[in-house]
Amino acid sequence: MTRLFQSIGNLKGVGAKRQAVYAKLGILTPYDLLYYLPRDYRDYRDPVPVSETEDGVPAVVRAEIVSKRKPIYARGGLQIYGLEAVDADGTPLSIRFFNTPYTYQAMQVGESYTMYGKISVKGGVHEIHVPTVLKDSDIPIEAIYPQTTGLTSAMVRTNIKACLDMMDEAPFETLPPDIRAKYSLMPLPRAMHAIHQPENLEETAEARRRLAFEEMLRLQLGLHLLAERAARETDYPMEPSTDLLPFYESLPFSLTDAQQRAIEEITEDLCSGAPMNRLLQGDVGSGKTAVAAAACYFTAQNGLQSVLMAPTEILAGQHYQTLREFLDPIGVRVVLLTGSVKGKEKKAVYAEIADGTAQVIVGTHAVFQKAVEYAKLGLVITDEQHRFGVAQRAALAEKGGVPHKLVMSATPIPRTLALLMYGDLQVSILDTKPLGRLPIKTYAVAGKKLRPRVIRFMIGELQAGRQAYIVCPAIDEGDSELKAVTAYAEEMRRGLLAGWRIDILHGQMTAQEKDDAMRRFRDHESDVLICTTVVEVGVDVPNATVMLIEDAERFGLSQLHQLRGRVGRSGYQSHCILMTEHLTDEARERLRLMSSTSDGFELAQKDLELRGPGDFFGNMQHGLPPMKLASLTDSRMLHDVQEATEEILAKDPQLKKDEHHALYTDIVRLFAQQGENGLN
Repeated sequence: MTRLFQSIGNLKGVGAKRQAVYAKLGILTPYDLLYYLPRDYRDYRDPVPVSETEDGVPAVVRAEIVSKRKPIYARGGLQIYGLEAVDADGTPLSIRFFNTPYTYQAMQVGESYTMYGKISVKGGVHEIHVPTVLKDSDIPIEAIYPQTTGLTSAMVRTNIKACLDMMDEAPFETLPPDIRAKYSLMPLPRAMHAIHQPENLEETAEARRRLAFEEMLRLQLGLHLLAERAARETDYPMEPSTDLLPFYESLPFSLTDAQQRAIEEITEDLCSGAPMNRLLQGDVGSGKTAVAAAACYFTAQNGLQSVLMAPTEILAGQHYQTLREFLDPIGVRVVLLTGSVKGKEKKAVYAEIADGTAQVIVGTHAVFQKAVEYAKLGLVITDEQHRFGVAQRAALAEKGGVPHKLVMSATPIPRTLALLMYGDLQVSILDTKPLGRLPIKTYAVAGKKLRPRVIRFMIGELQAGRQAYIVCPAIDEGDSELKAVTAYAEEMRRGLLAGWRIDILHGQMTAQEKDDAMRRFRDHESDVLICTTVVEVGVDVPNATVMLIEDAERFGLSQLHQLRGRVGRSGYQSHCILMTEHLTDEARERLRLMSSTSDGFELAQKDLELRGPGDFFGNMQHGLPPMKLASLTDSRMLHDVQEATEEILAKDPQLKKDEHHALYTDIVRLFAQQGENGLN
């Protein structure tokens, strides 16, 4: 087992260059390489008759060599090696190799070979160029690995064979025997052989099930250990008798039942004696900031400081203004700390934080820099936590003596996914919107002929003094047909939106350029913001009433819903228009759902069913081990894994028993690789 965990540079055939390529993929040991899983398989067991192959399409064929041509030495040093063959049906096949004499020389007249390569059919003559030739001793099903510069599937297969040999020399297992028996899971060595060197695809499916089960189990147990680690005593228990009435009376509106329930759950946690670890999950426009303000007020009344960290300067600025409106009138001091705060102003803010004058600190990642010293940091709030990651959240928490933590997310997450994503947090859900918000009218529009009509509708809103977003899925024009932000903006300035003030926003702009563009739009210095999905988490612009999403079929339901939430933030009637020119059945269903419901949680569940968990994990899993195989739409496996998790923890809450040692070691290693190193 030890050799599997040594440097992959010790593996035969892995030199410095290949080791560097593996390192970029996060593969540092032979054991890591075993989890570099095939993306597909090539099955040589069922060759296609040559007569049935198609021009330009790769195929597996089997044919007998009938003659070998003399090599041709062409200009430029090109060497062409040819063989003539015939398959079992008598169909001729020409074989060509270029500058590679070895396989040509090894192939013998009268022998039959199974080959894979691209077929060329010209004038009824079939040719196969530079095929992969299978020897009778080779594995009949070949694993195909993800393409990476400097690394071919053949290289990976060779290296993985050496890793499998190591595992065979000293077999080991990560799952307890009772769990494997109860859920009919393959032993780990057999699963690794079946997934990398399968004898049939049925056993590969069983191997994937075993590894997916373990992947989900590790995540569940790891999150439990995180929660256990956080459940020690806090240095800042708060008083249940703290009076929130001054806060409630100062509000210019009434809180919803969901907001009041969330505040009660949060204040109960703050007074429990253990550190709060809570996720405040609310759909767009559900009033999370008012709940956060209540938590900050409660904390201030207990003589403690709160931090609210946002992913961008402009969003931090928005939270700062909002919290000041809530808290200044009732005597709570709110300060702003971002990278743009410089010189004397920064020193003054640092001093207020250090002596406790600053009771609520709003900012970006600048709030957890080494130079920032807190007097008594009792509450840490992170907005859109998945854009920071577990490790950054922990770094800010270390600023205090085990402070309370509140995570705010506007991304609706299906319950099954939330259990895995935020297993170390309790969850509060805001499932109603504040009073006075009109539902956003959503329309799906197919066909470019209708675009002028859509733009005329938008102009009507602009003439009424409102503003509009246009979202495109690409930045610059290239091979793609997708609407490109820069080119689209120029086209609109010269055409349908001539005379209106147009600005652009995309991910390749600097942070300052993005902030400037959003500021201009917020202050109505521009009328239309043409942007990519970078606007998904943006500043609040109540005056914007139109969201036009081009190529809407390219987006998942959850992302469309997040984009739609940029409008509808005032008493004005708002509109979301989903434009598409490429309407597949799946796209039609997604756009129908978007037009028929504004419930983000319902849409998130549908998105999970339609597209799988990739979108959620792509945005949200920073700081957690990646999910390579587990499908979060597999309700049976989810149920089994949760059951297995409970069984293991009932017997061994800290995973300290010998039977759980390998599993515990694996969990610690995986979480440490993601920057979450507090499990050891």
